[in-house]
Amino acid sequence: MNNTTQETASTKIEELNKIASQVRRDIVRMVHACQSGHPGASLGCTEFFVALYFKFLRHHAHFNMSGEGEDLFFLSNGHISPVWYSVLARSGYFPLEELNTFRKINSRLQGHPATEEGLPGVRVASGSLGQGLSVAIGAAQAKKQINDPNLVFVLMGDGEQQEGQIWEAAMYAAHYGVDNLIATLDYNGQQIDGPVDEIMSLKNIKAKWEAFGWDVLDSQGNDFESLLPAMQHAIDRTGNGKPIINIMTTQMGQGVDFMVGTHKWHGIAPNDEQLASALAQLEETLGDY
Repeated sequence: MNNTTQETASTKIEELNKIASQVRRDIVRMVHACQSGHPGASLGCTEFFVALYFKFLRHHAHFNMSGEGEDLFFLSNGHISPVWYSVLARSGYFPLEELNTFRKINSRLQGHPATEEGLPGVRVASGSLGQGLSVAIGAAQAKKQINDPNLVFVLMGDGEQQEGQIWEAAMYAAHYGVDNLIATLDYNGQQIDGPVDEIMSLKNIKAKWEAFGWDVLDSQGNDFESLLPAMQHAIDRTGNGKPIINIMTTQMGQGVDFMVGTHKWHGIAPNDEQLASALAQLEETLGDY
């Protein structure tokens, strides 16, 4: 890699980090304003959403529900809606000011993504854990049937891997060679009741997915220098006869020191003092909504 290339790559990561900082500000402000929501894994998955929507996903903010001719994304662990709403708004799907309505009566920004209100960017209601992978597989097969070369992405949580439907879907996708699908597993080791290993250990999750016939990659999800190559590698490996999963290690609450690494911030909102502390740690780079 020559110096010019290094400079370009560094600048791009710097830009993504600025977006990530602003998205984290959006998350804590949204959850604080309604005193409800799930900040922990939203903060932990910020780099993933920023990388997906601002670098890799071939998508259109002029929303078309069918998604023909573009990449599709499905959020299976729908409780982390704050990070998705922030990135959708900052990608131009709807006005930033609408983030003020998060979890409020008659808002399109429900606590778990829904389709009834017609929010651009959301193609399926989610939050009932275990279902998103099945939906993504169906969408990927539909693309194959109409010869649409675009890809389907889906994000799942690690606690979600305790759901039986995940493994039925995993078996199905491998058997039918759904190789235009890239799943990402947010592996933060925490779920609502405590550490995943204490609630129901996943043991060697990489070996499980490999045994089910998937092409398995891994990355550090809070480090763009690890995450970006892993996501590109996953894209490069599509079309090889196997579905792909990226096991992405993250820290719940990343970016806010008192939230990092604990399940206690899975689903509670910061108070006024905690919000001020969180915002002091997160640079305002693009302007608050």
